[in-house]
Parts: sequence; structure tokens; C-alpha cells
Amino acid sequence: MPVLTEILRERAHGRPDKIAFHAGDRAVTYREFDERADRAAAALAAAGVGPGDRIAILDKNSLEYAELLFGAARIGAVLVPVNYRLAPDEVAFIVTNARARVLVVGPDFVPVLDALKDRLEHVSRTVVTGPDYEEWIGAGAPAPPAHEAKSSDVFVQLYSSGTTGLPKGVMLTHDNFATALPITQELWGLDESTVLMVAMPQYHVAGSVLTICTLFDGLTGVIGREPDPVLIARAIERHKVTHIFLVPALLQFMQMMPDVGACDMSSLRLLLYGASPISDEVLRGAIAMLPGTAFMQVYGLTETTGAITYLPVADHDPDGPNSSRLRSAGIPYPACDLRIADPATLEELPAGRVGEILCRTPQNMIGYWDLPAATEAALLPDGFFRTGDAGYLDEDGYLFIHDRVKDMIISGGENIYPAEVENVLMGHPKVSDCAVIGVPDDRWGETPKALVVASGDVGPADLIDYCRARLAHFKCPSTVEFRDAIPRNPTGKILKRELRAPYWEGQKRAVH
Repeated sequence: MPVLTEILRERAHGRPDKIAFHAGDRAVTYREFDERADRAAAALAAAGVGPGDRIAILDKNSLEYAELLFGAARIGAVLVPVNYRLAPDEVAFIVTNARARVLVVGPDFVPVLDALKDRLEHVSRTVVTGPDYEEWIGAGAPAPPAHEAKSSDVFVQLYSSGTTGLPKGVMLTHDNFATALPITQELWGLDESTVLMVAMPQYHVAGSVLTICTLFDGLTGVIGREPDPVLIARAIERHKVTHIFLVPALLQFMQMMPDVGACDMSSLRLLLYGASPISDEVLRGAIAMLPGTAFMQVYGLTETTGAITYLPVADHDPDGPNSSRLRSAGIPYPACDLRIADPATLEELPAGRVGEILCRTPQNMIGYWDLPAATEAALLPDGFFRTGDAGYLDEDGYLFIHDRVKDMIISGGENIYPAEVENVLMGHPKVSDCAVIGVPDDRWGETPKALVVASGDVGPADLIDYCRARLAHFKCPSTVEFRDAIPRNPTGKILKRELRAPYWEGQKRAVH
């Protein structure tokens, strides 16, 4: 398997003057990007970073993310992107858990850095993007110290929350990406004329994959600073973007904004979407807004280096004979084996039976950072990964996601784990018990709802504000309902399915 840093070197030699990335008003060629990645690597080495060390970045989408990703890999270090929507305590946990030696932050997040500077025990150097960063990578040697990378080395460490609410570092290797990206190139129809937009956050697996895909395939990438519908539409028009990935909630917002409709987006050949299936209404609206664009759904996880299934373009006709497949997550990628298993026994189940979705693919992570027990529980001896999602395969091999084994909520493409929110709510002095569930939401697909047993005089707004002071806002309940009791089974487990059922009654899917 190839080493990704060497792939970049080959692209820089083979197409030195081609634009690698547009980022705002900046444009860098492959030669320039390769040189800047080298300078970033040399600056990291001068700061004492070596093989196996982690460095972290807290910023919105940026060219610096890509430079540090490849620069770190050139000296055997690993980049840890941090979700910029997290609360300061959550940021501190990830940076400390990763034992990051260097922390790079965007100007918008200097206040977060100031709040945390005395709590980052492993960080020996902080850098702010802009003049500080430019001086830092420009002051040292133009080339990093020699390092012989292996394709099995960890390339990036992305944090994905677990059911306990504590984020887990997902370790993805050069091999993981080198397996996924050639499949992506074929299925998505990528070629030298492709202009690929990175519209989703780079701390998500989708944003990371698209950034790496740009360089792996020698494309031109457009880095969107943040997922703003109008800015995305204007970038599509300005740079003649041909391929983009969006979550359905964002695609819905684009249809609601006149400024988006005023943009010429006729260059789009393929719009990929994921994190939730698309509704008939949103799909029809998107087809009307983008009449020459093909649509493809993808399903995957951080632990699987992104997509492992896809719903083909041909299945996206809401009036066609296969319209029922729009409720599915599609068919497996060529290098992926899917199995539906009984969650308790792991015995394989027949078509049509709901069970836990297992996948075996070279894209599977090598494990969770510093969590051997969690890794062993997730990666089975026969090579299958336990996704924690529940679903079934139909007779034609299409995957239908029925529910989530781990009760995860996906709101606007963001993963929310109820246990994390419940832990915060239980810290309130007037909450004696609670449960958090996902309920349908027209804009976000689903949104967190807190069901609370109160022990004193407290209102919904009080509890929402309490959560917002301690969690990223997207994780906080949008509504609170008071109950006399929370139903539990004899072992004390909350009966989440029973709680969710009334809210999802009449919905086409158990989960959006």
C-alpha cells in the first residue's frame, strides 16, 4: 500500500503548477502545498515533535489543517482535529487525552485557548493561524528530518464520542485511506477535471476524507471555511465545483435561501449526501434546484474511514420503480462485507431480520487510542467491526438502517450521545432522574429531547441553559418535558425505545 505523503510528493512532481486548493482568496499549487507541508513538518520537528507524537488543531476548515496533516505524517506524527463546536472542557479533554505536544488554533478560538492554557499539561507550543503560523513555518529549515514511514502508520486521529459520553480517538492509517480512495474515485467519477469542495468540517471523517481525496487523486479542492449555505453556493459558482458532499439538513437550508437560488451551480455533476437519508420533499427540491446534478447517498462511520455503502445514482428517482430504495443506505462498497448479526450472540441473521450491522473492510480503523478493551470489543477476531447501528439487508443486498444499538442521535449531521447529555442534566440539583432521546425535527432530521423528573422548582429554559454552559450547543436539548418517572427495565436500563415510540409514530423511518 502507498504512503500518503509520498503520493503527495508524486503529485507535486507530476503537476506542480496545478491548483491543489482554493481557500478563501488563497490558491496554492501542488508544488507550493508540498513545500509548505515540508516546512510545517520541519517546524513541528523543531518544536520537539517526533514519531508517534500527536499534535492538535482547533479551527474551522483551513488550508493549515491540510498542511499539518501531511506535515505531521512526514515526521511520523499524527494530527488530531478538534471539533470547534465543543465546549472548552470538552476541548481540554481531547487535547489532553491525545497527549498533544503542539496545539494550533484559529484566531476565532484564541479565547478558548486562553481559558485552557493552564490545563494542557502535554502541550509545549501553541500557534495561532495567520501571521504567527506563517512566521513559525517560515523560520525553520525548508525540509523536515528524514523519516521512513510505513503504510500501517496512523495518519490521522479523529475523535468520536462513545456511549459513555467520553470521546474516543479513532486511529486511521495510510492503508485505510489508500483502500478507500481508489474505490471513491471510481464510484464518484473523479478525474483530472474534478473540482471537489470540502464543505463539511474537517474534524469530521467526511471533511478529512475529502481533503485527503483531493491530494490523493490530484484534483483541485475548494476548502469551505464553514458549512454556510450561501457561502457554499457562491463557492460552487466561483470555482465551478463539480463534486460536493452535504448533509440533507444543509441541502434543505440551501433550498430556503433566495441568495442560494441566485447562484449558478450548473457545474455540479454529483452531490453526495450522508449522515441521514434524504426525504422525498428535500430530494425533489434539490433536483429542481440542481437539474443537471446526480445524487448519491453514502453511509459510513469514523471507524470505517467514511463510506462503506452507497445508494447509486439510478436509485434516486422519487417517481421511479425503485423509489422504495430511497429509504435505504444502499449497497456495500466493493471492498466491504456486511453482516447482520444478533447483538447478543453475534450469530448471522437472514435477509429481512433486524440486527446489529457488522462490516469487514480494509477501511476499518486499527483501534481506539489508548483503549485496548474498547478496541477488542469493537473489532472482532474475524475482522468484522461492530458498528453499533441496527438494520437489515433486503433480498437485493440493500442496507436499511432501522435503529441505533447505541441510542445515538444524529442532528444535522452531528453525532450526539444521550448518556453525555444525561450526565450533565443529572448534575443539576433539582433533577432526580432523566432520559434524553432523539425526536423528529423537520430541519435537523432529529433533535435531542430531555425527559426529566424534577425534585424542585425548575423550568425547561433553566435546564437548557444549564446544559449550554457545559456542552456544545448542538448537544443540548431543544425541548424539555417533565415526567413523574423514567421507565426502566429490571436491571435499571432506561427503556429508550418505549420513550421514543410516541414521537416517531407515523414516521416512514424509525430513525432519520
